[in-house]
Amino acid sequence: MSRIRRVEDSQEFERVIDDYITQGYKVESRGEHSAKLKEKNYGSAVAHILIFIVFGWWTLGVANLLYLGYKYISGEEVMVKMDE
Repeated sequence: MSRIRRVEDSQEFERVIDDYITQGYKVESRGEHSAKLKEKNYGSAVAHILIFIVFGWWTLGVANLLYLGYKYISGEEVMVKMDE
């Protein structure tokens, strides 16, 4: 999932990026007037425990790795753009 966040000036641009970083996003790319951020999401601990209990004994933890990869890849992306 991807969305665009528009800002008016460079101060708001920096503030919005800092806010997203505080919320757990990481900067994937950054330019002078735009930045692409992605949510760092590895899945909840409860979900990993349940997956391990149900599938862990016969997959040797591979099910947990697949779930982790899925959650990381499907994390939300935000494009912050400064209007000119």
